[in-house]
Amino acid sequence: MFIDKLVTGIKKLDNPTVAGLDPKLEYVPAFIREKAFKECGVGFEGAAEAILQFNKKLIDALYDIVPVVKPQLAYYEMYGTAGVKTFADTCTYAGSKGMLVIADGKRNDIGSTAEAYSTAFLGKTPIGTFDGSAFSADALTVNPYLGYDGIKPFIDNCGKYGKGIFILVKTSNKSSGQLQDLITRDGKTIYETVAELVNEWGSQVMGESGYSGIGAVVGATYPEQAKILRGIMKKAYILVPGYGAQGGTAKDAVHSFDINGLGAVINASRSIMCAWKLEKWSATYGEDAFDSAARAEAIRMKDEINEALAGRERTE
Repeated sequence: MFIDKLVTGIKKLDNPTVAGLDPKLEYVPAFIREKAFKECGVGFEGAAEAILQFNKKLIDALYDIVPVVKPQLAYYEMYGTAGVKTFADTCTYAGSKGMLVIADGKRNDIGSTAEAYSTAFLGKTPIGTFDGSAFSADALTVNPYLGYDGIKPFIDNCGKYGKGIFILVKTSNKSSGQLQDLITRDGKTIYETVAELVNEWGSQVMGESGYSGIGAVVGATYPEQAKILRGIMKKAYILVPGYGAQGGTAKDAVHSFDINGLGAVINASRSIMCAWKLEKWSATYGEDAFDSAARAEAIRMKDEINEALAGRERTE
């Protein structure tokens, strides 16, 4: 199962982090863009090729220290079919290097359409005698707003194909509280109610590691809420966005971990992809060494998270 592979990867590399691949074209060094535009033209094809080469270099620099990548679909879909192909090729390439892939698509819809989304990212599409996977993703982020009939197809494919999902519970954006913090008739917030559902649904897809294939998204920007949610979702792995560029710190992020120092994986995107632009790395690594800068930042992040976890254990 995905969740068991994730736990194994985190333990093997001693690194509970995710490298987010959310590449804006301006993040890509000029020499890669110029080569792609020369070969494929200035347009969708050229942009998609530049992003693919950028992603491959990042993956080459990270695969032996970071267990999982998380490409965000919007940054690929904006380049049309060429961008979607780059997304697919990025997933395949990361998998060939032994990395797990979380497709960040936040998908959901009514039952039949949710089933189609689930088939695309987690299942297999039957076409006559052919039966294949559209994308090489190990897990997918999903939106719970439509309730269980919009979630069930994803859970079914998690069980059938050993995949995983991360359900939005308390997201990292500033306006998340407009809906997620509302109080229900039971006197609980919506995010607490969704967490209870994640806990309930997760019992259907338990891994050998003791964690469920049904996880949750809880932002590092809301550490007090994370404490509450960790207590509700005892068997769910938590995907933690909001670290780094969005303002979440390592001390904030570790509230999503359980007492064993597991149960969460922290995402960073811009701080890794654009490490070569950061003051702390720009003097050492130039534009042509953006991948080395990304590796250095990923190692720094790993050490910072592990130090924060160790500090939490000393105070508990």
